[in-house]
Amino acid sequence: MPAPTSEVAAPLEASQAFLRSMESRRTIRHFSPEPIDLELVRNAVATAATAPSGANIQPWRFVVVTDAERKRRIREGAEEEERAFYEGRHDEWHEALAPLGTDPNKPHLTQAPVLIVVFEVHKGGRNPKPYYVKESVGIAVGLLLASLHQAGLATLTHTPSPMRFLNEILGRPANERPFVVIPVGHPASGATVPDLGRKPLEDVIVWPDDDRMS
Repeated sequence: MPAPTSEVAAPLEASQAFLRSMESRRTIRHFSPEPIDLELVRNAVATAATAPSGANIQPWRFVVVTDAERKRRIREGAEEEERAFYEGRHDEWHEALAPLGTDPNKPHLTQAPVLIVVFEVHKGGRNPKPYYVKESVGIAVGLLLASLHQAGLATLTHTPSPMRFLNEILGRPANERPFVVIPVGHPASGATVPDLGRKPLEDVIVWPDDDRMS
C-alpha cells in the first residue's frame, strides 16, 4: 500500500527547507564584536561530534576561544604565516583569490566574538590510532558549519599554513594537528560578500544507473 501523501511530503518539505537555508549560507569576513549565545556554539559542536568517523575513533577536538588576548595572538601568528604564504605563491594563486578580496590581513580573527579551532587527534597518550582522519574531521566540520548557520550565525573557514603555532597558543599536545580556524559571530554592519555563483546541480550530480540519463 502506498504511504499516505502527508508521510511522503513531510520529509521532502524538510529536505527542501534545509536546502533553502543552506543556499543562503555565505562566508563572512567582517564580523560584529557583538557577543553570541555560547549555548549555540555548544550545540553546534555537539552536532559536529555526531559525525561518522573511521572505526568510530572520533578523531576531533573543538577548542572554543573567546579570550581577546588569545585571539590577538592567534591573529598575529596567522598573519605572519599568511604573509609568507602569499609572497611565495605564483600569479595563478593571486588571480584565483582576486574575486574573494582576501589578503594576508586577518582582522576577523580578533573581530569575531568566538573562534573555534578544530584539531585532528592522532595517536598519542590514551588516544588510539585513528583511521581516515581528514575525511572524518572534514565531515564533522561540515556539520558544524551547517549547525551554526541554522542558529543564525555567520562563519568563515580559515587555514593559515602552517598552523602549528596554534598548539602553543592553545596548549594542545603534539598529537593534535590544527585542521581549520572558524570565526563565529554576526556580520558587521554593512558587511558584504562577493557575488559568487555555484555550479548548476547538473554539473555536480551523476546518475549512472538512471536510464533517463542514457
